[in-house]
Amino acid sequence: MLGSTHGTLTTDSRRARIIACGERRSGPAVHGRVDDLDVGGRPLHADVPDLSRFFRPESVAVIGASDTEGRPNTGMTRQLLAWAGRVGARVHPVHPTRPAVFGVPCAPSVAELPEQVDLAVLLIADPLPVIGELAEAKVRFAVAFASGFAETGEAGAAAQRRLTEAVRRSGLRLLGPNTNLNAFERFRDDLDGPAIALITQSGHQGRPVFALQELGIRLSHWAPTGNEADLESADFISWFAEQPEVGAIAAYVEGLKDGRAFLLAADRAASRGVPVVAVKVGRTEAGARTAASHTGKLTGADDVVDAAMRQYGVIRVDGLDELQDTAALLARARPPLAEGVAVYSISGGTGAHVADLAAAAGLSLPALSAAKQAELHQWIPEYLGVANPVDNGGHPVGDARGRKIIDALLADPSVGALICPVTGPFPPLSDRLVRDLVDAAEETDKLVCVVWGSPVGTEPAYRDVLLGSSRVATFRTVGNCLRAVRAWLDHHRFTARYRSPFDEAPRTPSPSFRKAAALMSPGRQLSEHAAKQLLRAYGIRVPREQLVTSAAAAVRAAAQIGYPVVMKASGDRLAHKSELGLVRVGLTSASQVRDAYRDMNDIARYEGVPLDGILVCQMVEPGVEMVVGVTHDELFGPTVTAGLGGVLVEVLRDTAVRVPPFGEDEARALLGDLRGRALLDGVRGRPPADTDALVEVILRVQRMALELGDHIAELDINPLLVLPRGQGAVALDALVVCR
Repeated sequence: MLGSTHGTLTTDSRRARIIACGERRSGPAVHGRVDDLDVGGRPLHADVPDLSRFFRPESVAVIGASDTEGRPNTGMTRQLLAWAGRVGARVHPVHPTRPAVFGVPCAPSVAELPEQVDLAVLLIADPLPVIGELAEAKVRFAVAFASGFAETGEAGAAAQRRLTEAVRRSGLRLLGPNTNLNAFERFRDDLDGPAIALITQSGHQGRPVFALQELGIRLSHWAPTGNEADLESADFISWFAEQPEVGAIAAYVEGLKDGRAFLLAADRAASRGVPVVAVKVGRTEAGARTAASHTGKLTGADDVVDAAMRQYGVIRVDGLDELQDTAALLARARPPLAEGVAVYSISGGTGAHVADLAAAAGLSLPALSAAKQAELHQWIPEYLGVANPVDNGGHPVGDARGRKIIDALLADPSVGALICPVTGPFPPLSDRLVRDLVDAAEETDKLVCVVWGSPVGTEPAYRDVLLGSSRVATFRTVGNCLRAVRAWLDHHRFTARYRSPFDEAPRTPSPSFRKAAALMSPGRQLSEHAAKQLLRAYGIRVPREQLVTSAAAAVRAAAQIGYPVVMKASGDRLAHKSELGLVRVGLTSASQVRDAYRDMNDIARYEGVPLDGILVCQMVEPGVEMVVGVTHDELFGPTVTAGLGGVLVEVLRDTAVRVPPFGEDEARALLGDLRGRALLDGVRGRPPADTDALVEVILRVQRMALELGDHIAELDINPLLVLPRGQGAVALDALVVCR
């Protein structure tokens, strides 16, 4: 294995490690079979727990039940009894000394329950002692309400690890600890249509989404995951994605327990076309620190988390108001028939303002055809603009003209969504306007959005008409409306082309692996020469070069390679050769080569840097300098980064990241994330760069990340010189640090 005295890893020993790794990993995505693991030993499929008996149990045990007024457990017991009555579950309070609680007979212990129960709710300070009893009683699920675990520091984290291990041995599935009873709230059963399923690591943060029921939007489930000692957000995403009543999943996430499990869950949702909308804490250092103290989770490097979410179609929003508005729209809106948005208002100022904001949000506002504008001017004065945005001047909404205008806009083939901002109520015209919008929405498959801008929100047109419609998407702010519409369009565009990258992920090592493993030096940095051999093993082009240990050999190598040449010192302790004067470029004669060799040896001796030799390298024609590399993320494992490279890479900081596995389309999308992407297209008379070759390098580096990622702490190809189109890309330098 890597780390052995020979520093190599055989295929057989690696396969054994993969199997062991698959058996050792925690979480729902674990499989022990090699064909369920990728080449790096990571799962390719999620084991989705059947949570139906968690949310709809037939029997429930309440351990620590109480009916003593003033005690917290009493209120929770009362809530559970009421909930069980609504879902038709039998309740068995458990208390060692009470004969009954709220008139329901008590069992003195778990062992003496009158029947096998589906769910046990633990209203006790320390759930650990009863886990074994629950396992003996063959309880399927448990909820640990208690706090004082990983969210409190190292002692609490140690207690949580003991709880996790006990649960793992028991075979039951645990929600919590540090959770609450949000799963057992009163859900309205008089609402229809697709529902929102809610996941929160902080119960209070789910309240705004849960309150959507009061606006007529259905909620089906609420999973308050807490510290996720066992069941985690990924389990609930996977299961919710398979429930026919779920139209969207809304999540408040403070940290991810297992990055791979999250990706597999998001992949399952994306493959089924179920949108996932998430607030993910940790964009700032302060947010990350607070989230860690709250749930004891890793928040993850935010740029990696953000990239992973975008790769799998998770719609990341910032505020709880955005979470509720976006999830509500995505749950209920039908797929778009066109991508264009029409803005319709009674005021030219309002229309212009919203049109500006819509364009800034990335929405397309197509100019309506001359024929459509002529049609609209039948009902709108000629002096008002109707190209898009459409200004009706106000009066037409008060009579039959208003509905005709709305129908004409919805009939336009370029329009997939109609947005009507109502900045404030102006009865009776506003009442007639919203009624026309609601009626039109009932007769079209296109999206109709209304922004009700009144700060009061008690007007009958809003409360009774707009909120009474399941076909009109109603918002209170323009910004939330536009971001939700953009998310709706993005989601359907994404799912239409989505193909699971796990289906094509490599399962067996490539022929390059054995060569690469022989080059590894655990715990050390490879010399540039060895690092380039590693790249060459994976088919990444490097310059012609020779490693020499004498001035005479350097001169012979230069003659064979052809002048001009580049000379660089090579050693396993060199990171920034240029700063030490250990790089010489454009040498054109034997005397220059001889002098450069002697100078670099003298510098290395003076600096105390051991060398394995001097590289004499082919000098490559100019191109676009890029960087491609691999880093190891604490949550997601090996990740691939690409961006603008060269000596200013740390100054420019123009990079983008992806989490393997991914395909060619995602590699190209990575390049599209770069601010300096236009450099690859050719600027100031330079020819377009060979982006196909660059994408190929990114994919080959990804293969290295998948096969060697657990053994590479860092890999940087910098600069990767991308030559003009059709000429390829060449790795001029590389740094590899082994784990």
